Order: sequence, then structure tokens, then C-alpha cells
Amino acid sequence: MLLAEIIWDINPTIVKIGEFELRWYGLMFAGGFLLGYQVITKIFKEEGKPEKDLDALLLTMILATVLGARIGHYVFYEWQHFGEDPLKFMADMLIPPYAGLASHGAGFGIVFALWFYSRKRADQSFLWILDRVAVTVALVGFFIRFGNLMNSEIVGKPTDVPWAFNFLRNFEFAQVPRHPSQLYEALSCLVLFVIMYSLWNKYKANLPDGLLSGIFFVWIFVLRFFYEFLKENQEAFEEGMSLNMGQILSIPMVLFGIFLLIRANNNAKKKLNGVS
Repeated sequence: MLLAEIIWDINPTIVKIGEFELRWYGLMFAGGFLLGYQVITKIFKEEGKPEKDLDALLLTMILATVLGARIGHYVFYEWQHFGEDPLKFMADMLIPPYAGLASHGAGFGIVFALWFYSRKRADQSFLWILDRVAVTVALVGFFIRFGNLMNSEIVGKPTDVPWAFNFLRNFEFAQVPRHPSQLYEALSCLVLFVIMYSLWNKYKANLPDGLLSGIFFVWIFVLRFFYEFLKENQEAFEEGMSLNMGQILSIPMVLFGIFLLIRANNNAKKKLNGVS
């Protein structure tokens, strides 16, 4: 017998003591970065890169992810409020707590931050570090999207599939069986992590620069484009649009990934033919 729906009534708060509140999303976010740090540490050790750079890389990634995601949310989804009160807009964007985060903004922020990071390190080119960090970002993405599930946010559209979730703690939309879109994205990130880590583990330094990050951008944002058809729009202005903001922002990410894959393929052919 097939289930009609899965009742999802998880409290997003694990424990609250006075003003202190430990939430599932924060735990998932921190846990993802902790495990990602272990992965990148292993990569640095096995490829002979200086481990002293890891602290700077971790700080770069945290700042790029949080600030990029926050600024991206306001620029992509809240820009219509800028003209009302620019100072309040900027303050709300930059001062915690951060209630709104945009994954596309995090993507742009990470690419820029790693370009800046690589400029100061001759032994870690931009594409080399982007490839290795992409492996860890796929893992972190799994934890973040699972945190969205625990928060009952970014819900899917109503459906009658047997694995539909009824999010009883989401009061933004009707409490009916819906696509667990957070789970779709979380599992996609986990599968991608396994694929990318396996490729790195087998070939390591023989991988053409840009291959792993190209796979990452194409995989994540092609799937994101199609998952958006199953998700409720995040903002009212997206209603009536042929493509929502998430889909529009995914297009340049996919094109960037395709460019990296073509570049990696061309460089691999040159290397095979003995052309420097």
C-alpha cells in the first residue's frame, strides 16, 4: 500500500535555553563546513599543498558563503525595497540575524573569493582551488538543503506522488502534500559529492583544471533549473514570470560550467598530444 503523504512536523529548534537557541539549520550548516574541512584537509595533504593555508581558506569560504548568500538574497529578491530606504536596506542586508540566504549569491561569492585567494598563492591556481573546493561545496550543499528540510522551508508544489511531504510547520503555503524539493536537492548534492570525490581520489593531480568545477556548475544548476518547476516561488514578484529568479540565475552558472568543461577537455587533448 502506497503512502498518501509523509507528515513532516519537525521542530526546527533542537533546544532553547533562555535566549540561546540551537536550531537544526545552524547545526547542519556548521556540520557541513566541519566535514568539508576534513575533506579539503585530506586533499591538501595528498597533493602536497601547505596545510597552513587551510585556516585562511576556511575563513574565506565561510565569509564568501554567508556574505555572498545574504547579499545575493537582497540583490536578487529584495531589490525593490532599496529605493524605499537605502540605509535600512543596507543595514538589514549586512547585520545578522540572516533570515534570507540565496544559494546563487553564495556561488558568485565563492568564485570571486577563491579568485582573490589564489592570487596570493603561486602553487594553487584559481581553477585548481576551485576544483577542490567544489568537491567540499557539494557536501556542504547536502547539509544545507537538509537543514532547509528541517526548517520546513523552500517547499515544493502540491503533488500526489507517494513520497509527498505535508509540512505542518510551514504557514506560508497551504498544508497539503507537496514535493520535498529540499530533499531532492540535498540528495542531488550528495550524489554529486560521491562522484566528484571518486574522480579526485582516482586521478588527483592528473585531473585537467576546471573539470571538477565544470561538472559541479552544470550538475547543480541544470538540476536547480528543473527543480524550480516543482517548487513554490520564494517571492511574490516571481508570480506570472515564465522563469523564476532561481532559473534565470542558474543559466549563467550552467554556461560557466560548460565553458570550464570545454576548457578542461581542450587542455587535456593538448597535454595528450604533448602541446604545452
